[in-house]
Amino acid sequence: MRHVITGGSGFTGLFLSRALMERGEKVVIFDLRRPVDPSVSNYAEFIEGDVTKPADLAKLMLGQDDVVYHLAARQFADAVPSRGRDDWFRAVNVEGTRKVVEAMQKGGAGKLVFFSTDMTYGIPSKLPVTPDHPQNPLGPYGRSKMEAEAILHSADGISATIFRPRLITGPGRLGILGKLFSLIKLGLPVPMIGSGGNRYQMVGVEDCANAALLAAQAGCPPGPFNLGSESPPTTKELLRGIIRHAGSRSFLIPVPAFLLKPVLATLDKLGLTLLYPEQFGIADMDILLDTTSTRDALGWSPMREDVDMMIAAYEAFAKAT
Repeated sequence: MRHVITGGSGFTGLFLSRALMERGEKVVIFDLRRPVDPSVSNYAEFIEGDVTKPADLAKLMLGQDDVVYHLAARQFADAVPSRGRDDWFRAVNVEGTRKVVEAMQKGGAGKLVFFSTDMTYGIPSKLPVTPDHPQNPLGPYGRSKMEAEAILHSADGISATIFRPRLITGPGRLGILGKLFSLIKLGLPVPMIGSGGNRYQMVGVEDCANAALLAAQAGCPPGPFNLGSESPPTTKELLRGIIRHAGSRSFLIPVPAFLLKPVLATLDKLGLTLLYPEQFGIADMDILLDTTSTRDALGWSPMREDVDMMIAAYEAFAKAT
C-alpha cells in the first residue's frame, strides 16, 4: 500500500509524512517543491507535479491499493491577489480537486482523505458548530473548499473523508501567526479585534495527522468531521500565555471591532492587507467546533492544548528569525 500526499511538502503534509514514516509505511509526496526536511525527503518518494495538470498526476500511476491524502491547496498564507480571488482559489482548490478525483477514478484508487476548512460554515448560528451546520462561507477561500467538498460527495467509486479543521498550528506554522509573533518578539503592542473575551479554538498539526491516519485505517468514512482543541481559552488568555512564555514586553490593546474592521477592509482593498476579510470577519466571535462525531467514528481526540500549540509555533519562529 502506498500513501500518496498531494501538497506533501507543506506544513501539515510534512507532519503526516513523518507520522506515516514512523509506522514504516510507503510514502509518496506529490508537490511542486521537494520537502525541506531531509529526514522526509530522504525517506519518501518525491514526484514533482501540479494537481491541476492531468499529465503530472498520471506520473503517480495511482492504483487500487493507494490511499490519497489531498492537502494541496491555495491558502491565505500564499500570495493572494487583491482582485479575482474567487478564480484564484478555485483554480487549485476546486479544479485541482476535480483532477485528483479523475486521476483516482482512472487508476482505480478508491480511498481519499481531504482537508477542507471550518471557514465553510461562515458565521455560526449556534455553538458549538456541528458538522451538519449550514455552510455559508464569508469569502473565496471558504467557497472554494465548499465546492471541493461537493465534488467529493458526488465522486463515483471513491470513499472520501472530509475534515473541517480550525486554524491548524504547531512548530513551523507561520502565515497569519508570523505577524503576531513578530510583534511579540519585538516587544511591541499587540492589537486585538474586540475585547479578547471570545474563545479562539485551534487544532494541533499532530492531531490533524493522527486524524488522517485514523480515517485511512477506518476505510475513509465520509464525515464530514470537525477538528478542534478540547477546551480553548479566550483570545486574551491565549495571547497572554505566548507573551508570558516569550518574556516579551508586549501588551494587549483591545480595539472595538466596529472601528477596526472597516480599517482592515479598507487596507485590504488598497492592497495593504494585514488580515483578509474571512479572517477578521469572525476574529471577535466565539467559533467552537463540536468534535463529538470525530471522536465517536474515528476514536480521535486532541492531544495538544491551544496555548501549548502556539508556544511551540512561537519557539520555532523565534529560532528561525
